[in-house]
Amino acid sequence: MIRKALALLVFSTSLAGAQEAPEGLAKAPGAYLRGLDKIAAASSDLTLAVGEAARYGSLSVRLDECRYPADDPAANAYAFLEITDTSVNKMVFRGWMIAQNPALSALDHQRYDVWVLRCKID
Repeated sequence: MIRKALALLVFSTSLAGAQEAPEGLAKAPGAYLRGLDKIAAASSDLTLAVGEAARYGSLSVRLDECRYPADDPAANAYAFLEITDTSVNKMVFRGWMIAQNPALSALDHQRYDVWVLRCKID
């Protein structure tokens, strides 16, 4: 299972600039994310449309793309995110996050965690 997810991650990363989604994956117009403030022990949900950015604490979270298995939309989600820490004006994450395996490609930030819940398909 982890090998399959890792292979898909590598394949998906190489397609970051591609126009077409890989066979079996469909593009969604948005995504649902969750953020955790580790110091305040508080979580918040974010809903983003593709191309939209939202603030979460000192982070700016931008969704570039969300893909999901076309035959089972609830099975997984793959989101390409760009996350910038605006307090130091530095990009802290850029890449694909996988809902079922968030540890494979995770945000490494001292205060915040952000992960993908699912694609928004409605």
